[in-house]
Amino acid sequence: MAKDLTEGATVYVTLEPCSHFGRTPPCSLALIEAKVAKVICAMEDPNPKVSGRGIRMLRDAGIDVQVGLLEQDAHKLNTAFIKRMKGTLPFVQLKMGASLDGQTALANGQSQWITSTQARRDVQVYRAKSCAVLSTSQTVIEDNASLNVRWEELPESIQFQYSKDSLRQPTRVILDSKANLSENAKLLSTDGPILLLNGKGSSKSTEQQESAEQITRAVGPVDSQGQFKLRETLESLVLDHHINQLWVEAGATLASSLLKEQLVDEIVLYLAPKLMGSDGRGLFGALGLESMADIIELDITDIRKVGADIRIVATVNYQED
Repeated sequence: MAKDLTEGATVYVTLEPCSHFGRTPPCSLALIEAKVAKVICAMEDPNPKVSGRGIRMLRDAGIDVQVGLLEQDAHKLNTAFIKRMKGTLPFVQLKMGASLDGQTALANGQSQWITSTQARRDVQVYRAKSCAVLSTSQTVIEDNASLNVRWEELPESIQFQYSKDSLRQPTRVILDSKANLSENAKLLSTDGPILLLNGKGSSKSTEQQESAEQITRAVGPVDSQGQFKLRETLESLVLDHHINQLWVEAGATLASSLLKEQLVDEIVLYLAPKLMGSDGRGLFGALGLESMADIIELDITDIRKVGADIRIVATVNYQED
């Protein structure tokens, strides 16, 4: 859009311009062809395919390059990407909603709705930012959940920037070890890609699941009891499906399992001003802790009111082995 105005310009970027051909040509080459005079990068690209090569490419072309301006801010913008580049796991955000006394449902399982309409709209923004939404068939069945991004529930500021047709739906990854998900599930009839992970020997897909173009079925890694090996499952999401940022919406069983295996990076907790009593269903279930030295510590990074609820965002600090 800038056209000839780029000649002699100074360009500010949050991440080092790439130097390799992928889905698009190298950004560094585009900047050279645009005849810019200076490029200021907040940080180097941790991708080993780039990692300084883009900067050298620009400098070799006579462009002044400076690196490090607002570097910590850029790291926060690129947290999920950086984690994937440095390892084999996605950045995992665990969303939970509960009453003020920590209950996610009544003893009979009723849970709709604990949190406010505004909180549920806020969740839509997190889903939209994620590469994928992870849940279980049990959660999908109990809540008849679709787990997609609903454009009409996004804030007006986002609706102003993106049309409904341009909205990108995250992949919905459903752990369904025994293939219990019914062909009538609302999730299967809503827009957006779906990855159904079954246990070995349980791939009894329905006609609807076979015919739907957006549905992919795969066999996930399970143990001798038929339970998913979560670390291997998350690694496969990175290696086979290029998922950087994973948003998790599920019950206490999956939440506690992810925490026990130290796979959660950040917890996003919505607390509603309601009391449900200790006979309800708790947030994380039993973690099997026997000593105060073993408790999971959190670093609260943000607290704010969303509608009638409080949203707490916290990073998880695991004990060193």
